Amino acid sequence: MSVLFVEYPKCSTCQKAKKWLDQHGVEYEDRHIKEQNPTEEELREWHARSGLPLKKFFNTSGMLYKSMQLKEKLPEMSEEEQLRLLATDGMLVKRPLIVMEDQVLVGFKEAEWEKAFT
Repeated sequence: MSVLFVEYPKCSTCQKAKKWLDQHGVEYEDRHIKEQNPTEEELREWHARSGLPLKKFFNTSGMLYKSMQLKEKLPEMSEEEQLRLLATDGMLVKRPLIVMEDQVLVGFKEAEWEKAFT
């Protein structure tokens, strides 16, 4: 199974998630979200595979999200505009992201990950 782990190494949740993957023997390709921001095409594909609302892909607790006042702006934006915006800066994207052939996990929820990897 091919697993892409998209993370920001300084993020404590990402560190916990990485430790969980290692403890469960999951092999993965590591990708630094700030150095290699997901493209608009990747985000579109991952969003479709995730089955989640696009809003879940935004890092709502991030400083950039707050400084851009996206809580107020997102409801007014089209999905295309939101995808374009997410592709501009990795710090806008919720992390960690797990990308597999058949599913995409956004954020680290241990029970959800247990289910996905067993």
